[in-house]
Amino acid sequence: MENQEVLRALLDAQEQGTPAALVTVISTQGSMPRHAGSKMLVRPNGEIVGTIGGGAMEAKVIGDAQSAINDGKTRIVHVELNDMAADGTGVCGGSAELFIEPLATPLTLVVIGCGHVGKALAQLGKWANFRVIVSDDRAEYCNPQHIPGMDGYVVASPADIPTHIALGPRTYIAAVTRGLPVDVDLFPALMQADVPYVGLIGSRRRWAITIKALKERGLSQEQIDRVHAPIGLELQAETPQEIAISILAEIIMVRRGGTGEPMQASAKSNTAGASE
Repeated sequence: MENQEVLRALLDAQEQGTPAALVTVISTQGSMPRHAGSKMLVRPNGEIVGTIGGGAMEAKVIGDAQSAINDGKTRIVHVELNDMAADGTGVCGGSAELFIEPLATPLTLVVIGCGHVGKALAQLGKWANFRVIVSDDRAEYCNPQHIPGMDGYVVASPADIPTHIALGPRTYIAAVTRGLPVDVDLFPALMQADVPYVGLIGSRRRWAITIKALKERGLSQEQIDRVHAPIGLELQAETPQEIAISILAEIIMVRRGGTGEPMQASAKSNTAGASE
């Protein structure tokens, strides 16, 4: 029953997009408080669900699990209970091997602005297997009736979005907002997040005006340079669906380290190099 609680917490973490690490006892020797197969979920702040025995051993493994969350690498750790106290008081005397598996947070697309383009982009993101969260400060646009099947609906003012959505290294943000008043409140908050992609829809003129306003709000040029604006790859897109494709194509390019160059051009370059 305890392992079921751990697995439920693991599933909740995956659904909510929050990082965690799963610790499983692989094997034990001698006297140990828990048997092989016992599990514990560790959250980044050190909170746990389940237990592998408590005490100094568990405290050490929690630290190892936090390290695994930070670097994303699985590991096997060996613990000797005799080493946990200088005088041996209260120590069982056994040893254990434990497998620590960091759980990658889901690849998440946050679509801010639920108009025509936002709706098309959110639907395309789901098709591309992103976990998609939509947000708008207008409740009539941000709901399952307007955009069905999303993983989250956040009705919030632009400045408050980071307090409602966990933003991290696997979160891609597309701001398909309706204009400058929204953008100048949104971007100072977003620029504090460690995300690989932030894009803003609009013309070059709109972005130039936005840059001026953001600098007046105290944003640095380095922060502003992180924003992909105007958003998307140049496809001469016109319809909301076409614009959504150009945006998602840029997100995939950034994620995969692509160039955006036509495949035909790459093929020609490789052929020329081979013939020289």
